[in-house]
Amino acid sequence: MRSLPLPLALTARLTPVAVLACAGWALTSGPTAPPAPAGHQAASKAPAGAASAAPSPGRAQRTYTTAPAPCAAVPAATVKSLVPGAGPAGKEIPSTDTGLRRTCSWNALKGYDYRWLDVSFEIGASEQEATQEYRQRVAEKSGGGPVPGLGDSAYSVVNLTTEDGQQTREGVVLVRVANALVVVTYNGSDFESRKAPATDEINKGAIKAARSAVAALGRG
Repeated sequence: MRSLPLPLALTARLTPVAVLACAGWALTSGPTAPPAPAGHQAASKAPAGAASAAPSPGRAQRTYTTAPAPCAAVPAATVKSLVPGAGPAGKEIPSTDTGLRRTCSWNALKGYDYRWLDVSFEIGASEQEATQEYRQRVAEKSGGGPVPGLGDSAYSVVNLTTEDGQQTREGVVLVRVANALVVVTYNGSDFESRKAPATDEINKGAIKAARSAVAALGRG
């Protein structure tokens, strides 16, 4: 049998392929083609940024949106015991954003004993942000330890400083509750003996104020 010339042979081999391709096009794109699934059509029409409308995990965990009134956070009886001679109302420190950060301060000198108490509330954008800030501050204050049963996480530390022969002992308690931070600073000095109050006194006083502040955060 005589073989066909090369161009004609290629034509003969490609013709069935072309016919099948045309038939396939007719079935999928022609007037008799089955309609595309509804889900596929909806997906193709969805705007490109639709997925970004879903709430982020950080926003979902934002339990607190504003800081409570700090000067009402500590009961008058507690203020009296920690800062003898101070008025229970305290003094709120000016803030650039009172919705997110508020601080109240009490201080008094009774005889030769001086005491100072600060209570601050800081509201983070998310629980993750508050946790990161809490860990960073704890890392900056060595020598302390955890406070069990206070907030989601709590840490206290007491330090002694001496300036011109006068001792001052300061206690700091950091508490994280969801996306909020509570920071309590409590210190004292005796100007007669030039000594500082005992570590246990300052530490327990700071923790007592912190418990009241956390309770106030919950009421807010």
